[in-house]
Amino acid sequence: MDCRALAFRQLSHQPKLFLAYLEKFEKVKAFYTHPPTMQAVTKAGRKFDYPEERRTEVARILGKQNVDLGASAETKANLERLAKGAVAVVSGQQVGLFGGPAYSVYKALTAIRIAEELTWDGIDAVPVFWMATEDHDLEEVRHTSWFDSGKLTRFELPDGNEEGKPVGRILLGPAGERLAGEAEDLLAKDGGDLLAQYLAESYKAEETYGSAFGKLFARLFAQQGLILMDPLDAGLHKVAAPLYQHALAERDALNEELLHRGKELDRAGFDAQVKVTSKSTLLFYMGDGVRRPIAAGNGKFHAGEKSWAREQLVHLTHAEPEKFSPNALLRPVVQDYLLPTVAFIGGPAELSYIAQSQVVYQHLLGRMPVMLPRAGFTLVDAKANKLLDRYGLTIEEVWAGPQELRHKMEGASVPRSLSIDLDRDQKQIAKMIDRLGKKIEKLDATLAGTVERTKKGIEFHLEQLRQKAGRALDQRLGVISSHEQHLESLLNPHKGLQERELCLLPFLARWGGSGLGELQKLCSSKKLGHHFIVSIP
Repeated sequence: MDCRALAFRQLSHQPKLFLAYLEKFEKVKAFYTHPPTMQAVTKAGRKFDYPEERRTEVARILGKQNVDLGASAETKANLERLAKGAVAVVSGQQVGLFGGPAYSVYKALTAIRIAEELTWDGIDAVPVFWMATEDHDLEEVRHTSWFDSGKLTRFELPDGNEEGKPVGRILLGPAGERLAGEAEDLLAKDGGDLLAQYLAESYKAEETYGSAFGKLFARLFAQQGLILMDPLDAGLHKVAAPLYQHALAERDALNEELLHRGKELDRAGFDAQVKVTSKSTLLFYMGDGVRRPIAAGNGKFHAGEKSWAREQLVHLTHAEPEKFSPNALLRPVVQDYLLPTVAFIGGPAELSYIAQSQVVYQHLLGRMPVMLPRAGFTLVDAKANKLLDRYGLTIEEVWAGPQELRHKMEGASVPRSLSIDLDRDQKQIAKMIDRLGKKIEKLDATLAGTVERTKKGIEFHLEQLRQKAGRALDQRLGVISSHEQHLESLLNPHKGLQERELCLLPFLARWGGSGLGELQKLCSSKKLGHHFIVSIP
């Protein structure tokens, strides 16, 4: 397997704070509790303390969740290890259609690999994947793009007027099962019969976005024993209720700290990723099935048409905790309250907004896991590699955009513009014939007609040559267009990184059973902070 590693700074549109965290930790250490190193993870794992009663209850709930999703023997063994004292390496993502963008899988693989390395080092660790089922942004999860036969295929489910509803509760319906059938056919065509079976078993009409995603991941990562976590579970909300109560009781102090952190980031030259105002709280209310932010103002708390005094709302978090949901800044804190997390695997945006969450961690939890970057990948198929060689291109030149890419491809394929050459030469020939014709007419005036016929004949044949050259050029450029489409669709889909735009399943179908394992090896802690260009069959 050919592979080339790029530092994240070599990719476009990476958050400044994320790059500083990876490369200049001293500059941003005030915003994070630990440096992004395996040494920091090991140190945290050796002195980790977590309440046994909470561990027992969370492990019990996760056991039931994972059995319902089709847990493998390896996952059940990891659940037992978690119950007996193992620490957790955690990642997570929204529950996108057919597994969502490829980086969802890359997050899971990185968590699996780091947990393995910790265990090899004598610290028992298990990988956990937090499925963001409480998120209400349906637009983010109801579609996915596949790379197939050199072009993009889009799968998309209707919005169904489900605005504001947690996506983990939205049924796929017949449309979801129909789309899954179409996707299965594509996977089977490329040799991915097992993956097609996984989709068929996971994406049925009666499943939700959350359950279908969970069943697919349970099958994809059966051998690795990945533990899945669905935060919509009422039991988990009950365990997290004291944290909700604390967040409301301390809302004013927390808000001041978050506003101050925003100013600190600004002074340091960084942007706050999550907007915080004087009315912000860290919670959503889901009492009527719709997820609405809770705001503070005029001595009360408000969500939609509802309002409460602080004491009423704090009591409600105790009586009906399942009606509350954390916002982006509290969500990782709730996750790490519920789990014995020593390391969290995140992407560039996540590790940037953690700089704001850090004040929430310190105020409510008193600890914070080590934040590590997920591995990133761009997969290059055999045809794309041949095209890159043929046109003398690099991946970076494809990333530069279609205009620059087309210019380079045409330059390599058509050294000079034939149309311009023909225009220029035709004018020169016409001038030459006019000049010769005048001289011939002086010798014999009766030859004027012959000169004119000769001129028209040459012009006719030149025009014929132009048309034939044009057809040849069009045919040649058509090939270039096809090649350009293959490279753009695969390597710069929708003008974005492949891992953010494309589903991984079609790649795994063509790669075969070894694909996930090969990628998992590259998620080693020794290679943290890199994006890999990987050649696949």
